Order: sequence, then structure tokens, then C-alpha cells
Amino acid sequence: MSGTSLDGADAVLAEFNAGPPRLVATTHEPFDADLRHRLLALAEPGPDELHRAAELANALAMRYADATLELLAGAGADPKAVAAIGCHGQTVRHRPDLGFTVQLVNAALLAETTGITVVSDFRSRDIAAGGEGAPLVPAFHAALFRDTREHRVVLNLGGMANITDLPASGPVTGFDCGPGNTLLDGWCARHVGKRFDEGGAWAASGKVLDGLLKRLIADPYFGRAPPKSTGREEFNLGWLAARLHGDESPADVQATLLALTVRSVGQAIRERCRGARAVYVCGGGARNGVLVRALAESLTGIELRLTDALGIGAEWVEAFAFAWLARQSLRGEPGNLPEVTGARGRRVLGAIYRA
Repeated sequence: MSGTSLDGADAVLAEFNAGPPRLVATTHEPFDADLRHRLLALAEPGPDELHRAAELANALAMRYADATLELLAGAGADPKAVAAIGCHGQTVRHRPDLGFTVQLVNAALLAETTGITVVSDFRSRDIAAGGEGAPLVPAFHAALFRDTREHRVVLNLGGMANITDLPASGPVTGFDCGPGNTLLDGWCARHVGKRFDEGGAWAASGKVLDGLLKRLIADPYFGRAPPKSTGREEFNLGWLAARLHGDESPADVQATLLALTVRSVGQAIRERCRGARAVYVCGGGARNGVLVRALAESLTGIELRLTDALGIGAEWVEAFAFAWLARQSLRGEPGNLPEVTGARGRRVLGAIYRA
């Protein structure tokens, strides 16, 4: 899995037998600055997009292959024993409103390089069935984390933030709340020269600008009813710039962006997950101490924990989810939840490239 934050590929080795799914091994393959820059540039309209996209799909396939082979070598696992690679690819455009989404990867090259069957392109079938194509992880959250004794919410703080509502009984729901880390990372890179605000320290040095926060949270997306999903197409530094006066302190803007994530997530949980007793956090933002503490303070009466408490490290949940989705595809079983995506029904997701 490589997400909106463009930091690299997370790879997990997952085992699905008669017992509960088991995480066997993990690794992370970082993206170099040039690859991140080229991927970020492709997220917006530009010249010669077809050529650039094809080159990047090949480059990503090789990065994913490196991550896969490194993972298997570290675990002492034979590639021939692996049923499939579930490869999400890198999202560069997500426009369910126009009936398409693009996750870059040359899956055929990945299968050829590793000698392992690859399942990819998980989102297109859901969109073809009238859905948002996202988020897809709630079905996995329900399979792994649901508990009949506790109303839980799983909060993924990736580039975008999304929630999965797991009541003790009844339907599972979920949606994208809005920006998670993407604006925080982009603003930090522009003004501090670092890819992310480690631990939220820079945001903590500023103060929240109430007027700016009010302008940001007024965006219609936050008031829309689910199903809904979003990405860099809507929430980007251009979107932010249009709401700045221009004389703000960069640290204060960072503090306000963190407050935006807290406000939008808190609003989503209070309005759409009533009765929740615990929120379990995963994704890269789970390691942002300032962000997590602010969320905990905002969710009065709800326990906030990391998914580590459920046995899965916060940074590995999403990659684990796409391993599970690949298994669903190989078994011919649905991987989406219509209550989440808005699709006309449950669908088998993914295209299979046999080794």
C-alpha cells in the first residue's frame, strides 16, 4: 500500500488460515524525492500525462517488487508459497463523480518481476456499480476488529482521514472525513523543508487562527452526507491558499490545519457514530502525538487508542486490508460494503494478473 502521503510503500506478509488473520512480517520501502515529486505533479493536469503516467506505473511496479522481495527475504518465506500480492497502486486521480479513479501500477510487470500473482485495481468495480470506490477498508475493519461487546470506530489518519463505524450489531458504515495529513505535510514541506511535522511539534509551536479555521471548515464537503470520499483533487495547498489572507504566521497555519483535522474528524464521529465507546486510530497520523492528544481531548466520553491495542500496528492496517481484499478477490467473494461506498450492491473487487 502506498497512500496519499507519498512517503513510500508499506508491505505486509499476511496469513489467512482457519484461525484469525495473522500479520507475519512487515517492511517499508521509502520513495525517493524525485519519485514523490513526479507523482505529486501527476495529481494535477499537465503536459504529456499519458507518457508520464506509464513511466511512473513501471517505476512503482519496481518499487513494489523491491518491497515484496525484501519482505519475503526478511521473513525467510518462499515466493512460491505466496498466493498473491494485493497491490493498491498509487492514487493520482479520484473522481467518482465522473465515474473514474486512477491507481497507478503496472501490475503485469509486478507479477512478471516477482513471479507472484497480483491482484490490483480494487476501486474501479465499485465505481462502475455507482459507488465512491472508497473507502474500501471498512469491510476489512469489520472482519478483523468488530466486537459484539463494544461499539468501536476505526479512524485511519492517512493523507485523508476516514472512519469506520463498527456497532456491536447492525450495519457497518464509513466515509472520508476530509484531510488527515496531506495539508499538514504539504504546508510543512513548503515552509520547513521537511516531509512531515514530526510528532506535531511545529503545529504545537503555533496558535489556532479561529477565523481561518472557520473558513476552512465551511467547505461544503464537511457538511455533505455520506457516502462520500475525497482526495488531493479537493484538499490541496491551492485550496488552502484561497482561504488565507496572506499575512498569517506559517506555524499558526500549521496549528490551524491540525485543528481542522481534529474538528472534521470529531464532527464526523459525533454525528455519524453515536453510541461509540472507543476509537482505534491507525495510519501515519497515529504517530503524531499532538494530533492524537487533541483528538482524545475533543472526543469527550470516548476512549481513544491505537490499533496496536488490537494487535495490529497502526502503520500496517491499510496494507493488511489490501492483502485481505486480494484474498476476497481470489475466492470470488465481495470486498466492498454498499452502505459505505454507495454502490448498488456487493461486488468482487480487483483485476487478477496470474503469475
